Amino acid sequence: MIVENFSFNKIVGDKKYAYFYRMLKKSISIPCRNEFIQVQSYGIEVERQDILNNKLVNVERECIENISPERYKVHKLLKLLYDHQVSPIHLVDVIGDYVDEYILDFDKQINYIAY
Repeated sequence: MIVENFSFNKIVGDKKYAYFYRMLKKSISIPCRNEFIQVQSYGIEVERQDILNNKLVNVERECIENISPERYKVHKLLKLLYDHQVSPIHLVDVIGDYVDEYILDFDKQINYIAY
């Protein structure tokens, strides 16, 4: 489910580039002891549509799911990508280190729920 969406257009020569930055939300099951716990999970999708003569000629899309259960953290990443007009091709390069750090939030969430 898309819960936030930022977009902008850039024109270079005769080509128009439409960029979309989306925050995704879903529920995931995480094993804890002998059961599974449902946790909200947020991710990011970045899409670029290349338009030439009012025709869609190419779409680039990249997505990182399950970044964190903390919406505000994922929102900050989404805003960073939007503010710097990051291409979907560079999504992982730009936020990969944050994702590696934020993934630990799921462990914290499980510990909070389980105990």
